[in-house]
Amino acid sequence: MFASLGVPELLIILVIVLILFGGARLAQVMREAGRGVREFKKGISGEDENEENEKKD
Repeated sequence: MFASLGVPELLIILVIVLILFGGARLAQVMREAGRGVREFKKGISGEDENEENEKKD
């Protein structure tokens, strides 16, 4: 389904998204998405660290 999307199609989609949301709003959305991924990774690794600390005690 998405295999037929090439570079020109992706560029057109990017331009449409920039027009709809604007550069500042798009940057804010991407920043929040990055924070979410970072928090998710921290949560995953934090659980492992807590389990190791409990085994040591």
